Amino acid sequence: MDLGVKAFASNDVRLFGHLAKKFMLLKGYRKEIFHPDCNPNFQSLHCIAHLDRDIGEVLPYLNSALGGHTYTEDPPSATFKVHGKLITVHSDRIAINALKDEDEADKILEWLRQEINETWKNRSRIQPSFEGLSKPQVLEVLKLLPRSNCRQCGQPTCMVFAILAAEGAKGPDDCPALQDPRRTSLEKYLARFHPAR
Repeated sequence: MDLGVKAFASNDVRLFGHLAKKFMLLKGYRKEIFHPDCNPNFQSLHCIAHLDRDIGEVLPYLNSALGGHTYTEDPPSATFKVHGKLITVHSDRIAINALKDEDEADKILEWLRQEINETWKNRSRIQPSFEGLSKPQVLEVLKLLPRSNCRQCGQPTCMVFAILAAEGAKGPDDCPALQDPRRTSLEKYLARFHPAR
């Protein structure tokens, strides 16, 4: 390879690296894994990722790109139901609930880091959204449940299950006691608010 071509190729690599960094909003985070304080006996874990920089500017675009479940303007945050988890992205941190293990947290955080950076890079082509999706009514969900408080789902009451279902964290398949036709009715009702991912 002649020296002119080699120097040109080297400059191309530096330019590409510079452009990639320019579009990279989130580079890293510090992860904290813990059992929820409300019930330390739960088998699932929670994760808080403390971000290396403020990403508040991307939140309305990310809300639009990923179909945010809930959006709050002040302070800015967006909540998503992705990978069967509720994920809340704040300007300085990310919170994920009900994780099986640390490996699952790592996979979701890496996916989300890529989504944040891709959304930031393409923000000129995305219409920002400052609103969340409409939400199911907890009492409507509760009406379709067995209301036996049997705990087969792992929740202390059917009301707690209904709240989680309305938030998108639980679905009809998570209630072993739920039978047709109520199961089908609940599936149809929740599908209006939580499109399948």
